Amino acid sequence: MNDVPRVPRSITLGKDLTVHRLGFGALRLTGPHAWGPPARPEKAVRLARRAVELGVTFIDTADVYGLGASEEVLAAALHPYPAGLVVATKAGEVRPSPHQWRPLGRPEYLRQQAELSLRRLRLECAELFQLHRVDPQVPLEDQVGALKQLQDEGKVRHIGLSEVTVEQIERARAVADVVSVQNKYSLTDRRYEDVLEYCERHGLAFIAYKPLAGSARPDPDGALARVARELGASAAQVALAWLLHRSPAVLPIPGTASVAHLEANAAAADLVLGEEQYAALGGPPPVAAQG
Repeated sequence: MNDVPRVPRSITLGKDLTVHRLGFGALRLTGPHAWGPPARPEKAVRLARRAVELGVTFIDTADVYGLGASEEVLAAALHPYPAGLVVATKAGEVRPSPHQWRPLGRPEYLRQQAELSLRRLRLECAELFQLHRVDPQVPLEDQVGALKQLQDEGKVRHIGLSEVTVEQIERARAVADVVSVQNKYSLTDRRYEDVLEYCERHGLAFIAYKPLAGSARPDPDGALARVARELGASAAQVALAWLLHRSPAVLPIPGTASVAHLEANAAAADLVLGEEQYAALGGPPPVAAQG
């Protein structure tokens, strides 16, 4: 069985931030609802440190994860940050209750939240700062313009977007240089295939959030479960391996509150899918790595 094209181990954002392609999403770092401080801070600190021990060099968080507590936990666990570690954060969404998420992209609000994030993360400059959601009540150009102003002031190194269309990416890129797009994408949810293809063509990183959607309880007679049995791996590991094989532009950020799950997810980086196994899982042909 021939292997699919070589899978690169790293990805470079903005031509100067090279990170391992399997990151960590910190949404659940502070608890199942990520709304407030963690019930057991020591457990959250241990989880963040274990991620770095396992080779994670890209951690994604946001100002609303734990209402700021996620950023505080990451700083408590990892500051001073080891060389090569990128802690990316986001602003542009509010959570009036655990199950309510609303976009808020007024420029003055984005600036305020960026300043607060820097304080909580103990940073002078955020290496990647992302617009969490596009606020339909505010011109997109004004929202991206606020991030560009922060960049011009040296408080933001690179700018990213989250949950956007190709048209929105192009509008944003007319205002500022954009190095990454973070959209929901997984083996079972490929609605943003066109966005991924755009990122491939234009050299943007495609940060896949909720990359394990649909893999927790796969059909025992389906391709995912069958490939997992063939490889002696879990369905979740195969789902992550598929993303890494899908395109060198993809940077999955699985999140968890469990060290055991974190370790299992990290092991997916070493899982090799054969050509027939990749084809059985469906989707476009894998994109070969360059160089």
